[in-house]
Amino acid sequence: MTLNKKIAIPLLAIILAAAAGGGWYLWQKKHSAAGGDQKTAQGKQLYTCSMHPFIIKDKPGLCPICGMELIKKIDTGAAGGAAVQTPEQKQQAAMLGQVSISPAQRVMANIDTVAAKKTTMNKEINAVGIVQFDQSRQAKVTAWIAGRIDKLNVSTVGAFVSKNRPVAEIYSPDLVATQQEYLLALKSREQLKSSLIASIARNGNGLVASAKQRLMLFGVRESQIAALAKAGTPNIRLPIYTPLSGIVIDKLVQQGQYINVGEVLFNVADLSRVWVDVEIYENEFPDIRIGQKVEINSQSFPGKPFTGRISYIYPFLDPKTRTVKVRVEMPNPGMKLKPDMFVNAVIKVPLAETIVVPVSAVMDTGKRQVVWIESSPGIFEPRDVQVGQRTDDKIQILSGLSQGDEVAVSGGYLIDSESQLKGGSGSMPGMKMDDNKPAAPGASPAQQPPAKKGTLKMDNMKM
Repeated sequence: MTLNKKIAIPLLAIILAAAAGGGWYLWQKKHSAAGGDQKTAQGKQLYTCSMHPFIIKDKPGLCPICGMELIKKIDTGAAGGAAVQTPEQKQQAAMLGQVSISPAQRVMANIDTVAAKKTTMNKEINAVGIVQFDQSRQAKVTAWIAGRIDKLNVSTVGAFVSKNRPVAEIYSPDLVATQQEYLLALKSREQLKSSLIASIARNGNGLVASAKQRLMLFGVRESQIAALAKAGTPNIRLPIYTPLSGIVIDKLVQQGQYINVGEVLFNVADLSRVWVDVEIYENEFPDIRIGQKVEINSQSFPGKPFTGRISYIYPFLDPKTRTVKVRVEMPNPGMKLKPDMFVNAVIKVPLAETIVVPVSAVMDTGKRQVVWIESSPGIFEPRDVQVGQRTDDKIQILSGLSQGDEVAVSGGYLIDSESQLKGGSGSMPGMKMDDNKPAAPGASPAQQPPAKKGTLKMDNMKM
């Protein structure tokens, strides 16, 4: 009995050890086979849709939802650690910012491209201005002698006056006496002309010249003095003329009013030419030159610009508005521009030849400017650029583009959204996925967006 116990106990231990070893061997073999199958499944190339990342197929084709061409799916590795990427996968990751657009998508999104080219463009300086009188075409009609306004030919402000027609007639006793002196000097000269003494003959000419000089100082014209000598009788009323033709902007006398020497009767301005005082900001002032062409636009005449040239740049800066005043001289056909009228001025400054693209091609994020270029047919990639001056439809590119690059001028925001959904950088940094956007590949079924009835078959997906 004791011998049987000594044999049975070791035998039982050997049997249990053999059973444990066999079980461990079978378990290890089973898990090794499962790992090999998983490795085989992971090594197979899968394809997904950049617009709908939950669509996963084992061969290339088109997305059953949007019809977009499927792209290669990059394996991001297990959750426990980073996966080792192949060179092809690294290249795909580097090209993640690129977006593939199918011909059908291109037509539906109206994506159009143009080639970037070098050309010259003008920098536009926009400013406001005020129409002013041309100070070189203003005059005052004044009294050269004291007297009474017997006749007033201009009765209202705004009337047109000509320098060849009198604006008023004045009676002055001093003027009548001076005319009589001139007539007596003429008679004396005729009498002394026949004298044998040369000095007496010369005195006659001196008297006439002196009397004529006094008349001219009273504002009498040469033609009026000649008419006085021919008539032989003094004129009771002397016509008063304006120095230039123009519009009466001030009327300061009335008919029958007595006036003194030097008193102003009228203010006259020629409005056939005007000045426009334009305010230029100090950061734009260095581009201003005398002689530059200026386009003037008025709200009173939309679509009908006027043209002038810079004639003077004022030598001081307004400390309140931080602007420099620039004088623009220009014709005023039909006297359409009125003094004190507000206008808009556009000064075009030619720039050096640079690369120019349409304004719609540049997407401004606030911190950077991005354009989408077509690197190969159907493949678009973002490019950061530095922009310069812009006009209504063109913008200057200082760096980031080369001549001949195909730039997307329409549909750029669709390309950008494609890049965002694909996981690329796009042009809008800092964007986050919300609950309405598709979940990333590999998410749990509860996180996937619900499919619409009748629009999607479950066999097109691999969850």
